Formats: sequence, structure tokens, C-alpha cells
Amino acid sequence: MVTTSFALSVEQEELYRLIEDTREHVFVTGRAGTGKSTLLQHLAFHTDKQIAVCAPTGVAALNVQGQTIHSLFRLPIGLIGGKDEPQSDATRKLLNAIDTLVIDEISMVNADLMDAVDRALRTARGRRAEAFGGVQLVMFGDPYQLAPVPPRGDELRYIHDHYRSFWFFDAHVWAGSGADADGLLDVGTYGAALNIRELRSIHRQSDPAFKAMLNAVRHGHVTAEIAQVLNDTGARTPPAVGDGEAPIITLATRNDRVTAINKKHLDALPGRAQTAVAEIDGDFGRGEGSYPADVDLALKVGAQVMFLRNDTGSFGEPPRWVNGTIGTVTRIAGGSVRVDVDGQEHDVEPAVWEKFRYAYEPSTKSLTRDIVAEFTQFPLRLAWAVTIHKSQGKTYDRAVIDLGSGAFAPGQTYVALSRLTSLEGLYLTRPLRPRDIQVDPDVQRFMAGVRTAAS
Repeated sequence: MVTTSFALSVEQEELYRLIEDTREHVFVTGRAGTGKSTLLQHLAFHTDKQIAVCAPTGVAALNVQGQTIHSLFRLPIGLIGGKDEPQSDATRKLLNAIDTLVIDEISMVNADLMDAVDRALRTARGRRAEAFGGVQLVMFGDPYQLAPVPPRGDELRYIHDHYRSFWFFDAHVWAGSGADADGLLDVGTYGAALNIRELRSIHRQSDPAFKAMLNAVRHGHVTAEIAQVLNDTGARTPPAVGDGEAPIITLATRNDRVTAINKKHLDALPGRAQTAVAEIDGDFGRGEGSYPADVDLALKVGAQVMFLRNDTGSFGEPPRWVNGTIGTVTRIAGGSVRVDVDGQEHDVEPAVWEKFRYAYEPSTKSLTRDIVAEFTQFPLRLAWAVTIHKSQGKTYDRAVIDLGSGAFAPGQTYVALSRLTSLEGLYLTRPLRPRDIQVDPDVQRFMAGVRTAAS
């Protein structure tokens, strides 16, 4: 999460005041590029409440300088199944100190885990009759973009027997079926009332016609005319890199396709690759998916790379790059990598990602946020191609969208298209097909009561 201060829009400020000045449970959603992350960042740095920020995955938690849900609540991985988990004195004290719990990427949280968080807070705080034990819950995310990992086998049978769907909004703590005209989820006496608020001002795109097309893709209402415009625009040969052309990235559905594209281009460059090995201090979790960047980053001069975090820069100076900026390596020497960004060369140093863990400080009766691990690596990734999933939150002026044999997850095509700032930057490896436009019917049901912005 970037510590740079941003001015909130009017709608963001109103939503911030709702969160800050009330105890209401709030779900902050909105189309891609509406500033959900900016609002979360502002809340984390400006709230007067005792706040804990968490996310469903390790990388998502790093992005918001928080902790994973499972580690914060000491919950087991996998299906929890409605049972209370044992709590240590330290965990109970920690959970009792929280005023507001913030969960980012809430759409990836399943109903079973949502209920486990509710039970853990009720138990720790000794307030069994009150949802989340009296803690205010604030959630950020867009169900039209990311979905929870689908259950299989016995887990799937359990979910079918106990829940309407696997989505967080069908957890028993909410016990509702949709929002009313005011964006409130009516859940009766046991569950919590959820205030649903959708950010509507899109900052990534400025063309109203393109915004309308993206909205149609988001909701699965793509007409023949919209499909034709997208396909006709995308049916062009991407310009060759060089001769003054800015780099262009391919967004693909599958990891193997991305790996093959990046390897092909890297191998085609002259010379031997130089590899930067990350320094890992502390427990960052298991597997490559726990790390914010490649452990072994192989680069050559001429490699196309993407920045993985914003430039902190000099105080008062504009950032030289942001998370998602594309550039070209021009020099590798002396512990730094020089990268050309829009004709300007910058020396890039290794960056440090800090993994945090919340703790309770008895002397002040407050939460502390301690660094428990560090990951040091150049904030770069090979970027001739990237998966659509990893492009989440990024912004590109131009991109080749490669859906291969077809989009295989709801929202995948919407995520890819909505990374672009304009229709003119769209290139397609093949025409969009009807089956590429997938929207989860449970999301449609839940979001039906949320008032969306006019196209």
C-alpha cells in the first residue's frame, strides 16, 4: 500500500465518513477503476479507530500492508465447517482490541470462512448474540471480478447442504438474499445489516462509450453491436516494439501461456540472462504464491518488465512509475537495473516488502502492527505477458488480450478489458465469443439491488 496522500472524491469522502462516523457494516464495491483501493488506503492511514486490515491471500495482504485472515484469526486452511476453533489468550486479547475489521478482496472470501470470522469474534469478545462480536466490518471488492476458489468433493457437498452459495454474501451471518433500494441487506434479528455502497465515478477510463461497453461486459449484457465494436477494434496486428512504439503487454488466461511468451522473448535477446535472487528474512509462507515478486528474477538488456509497486520517489516529486507501469531494461550493473519508461531512464533499486502481524499491547490496551518478515527483490517482473488474474488492479494504455480456448472463470474477460484506459489500446488474438462473457448468477442475484451508475 502506498503512503502517498490522495485527495478523495466527493463520493469517496462521503463513504469514508460513513465508515468513520458510524458502526455500520459496509461493503464497498464498484467497477474497475473507481478508486476502491484509494479509499481503503485513506481509511487505513486516517482512521481514529483501532483498525485491523486483512485479506484472503498472502500477496493481497502484502498489498494492503495487513495480515491474512487465516493468520489473524488463527484459522485452519480449508473448510472449517461450522465449528469453533480454540483460541489462545493472546488471540482473544488481540480480537478484543479491534474496533473495525477491514477485509480487502472480499469476493475471494468464501461463506464458510466469513462465518468462521464471525464466530471467532463472538467467542473472543464474549458477545455471542452480536454479529462479529460488536466489531464493525468494512469490506472492499468487486464480485464481478474475482471469485472464491470453488469447492470440490466433500467440501462441495457440504456447501450445497449448508449454504445457498459459496460466496461471502451468502454466509449465515448475513442471512439475507439481496439488497433493497437503499443498498441495505435486510437480514433479520440474528444476522448483521450490511450497508452496500457502490463507487460510481470511474477514474481509469474517460470515454463514455468505452465505459458503457465495459459495464455491459461486467453485467453480461453484451449486445451484438457492442461485440462487433470490440472485435472490429481488436482485430488489428499489434505494433512491433521499437521505432518509438511504447511496450505492449499480453494478458492471457493461463500461466503456461504467459511463461511460454516471456521465455520466448527473453531467449530471443542476445547475451546471457542475469539472475537476481531475492532475500527472504522471516516466514513468508509456503510456495511461490506467497511472494510478491519472483524469487529468481532473470533479466537481460532489452527485457520488457512491469513494475510491481509504486515509486515512493523524492518527497514532493511525482512518482516515476506506478504499479503496472511497463518499461524496458537498458542496463544491469552495480546492484541496480536501469529501466526506460516512456523515453526516460531510471535506476531501479531492490525494494523491501514487509509482512505484518497484529498484536495486542497491554500497556496501551491497543493494537500494534509488527514486521515479522521481509522480502527484498527488484520490484520488476518480465512483462511481455502476464496472467489476467495478476493484472488485477493494473492500468495499461495498450494490451493484447489472449483468451486462448476461452475464458474459464466468471469476470475474467471483464478484468482483462477493464485494465485498458481506452478502446484504442485493445488488441485481440481472436474475436470475443459469447461464452467468453461469463457472469456468476449468484453475483447477479446479490448485486441486483445495488444501484449502478448510468452508462
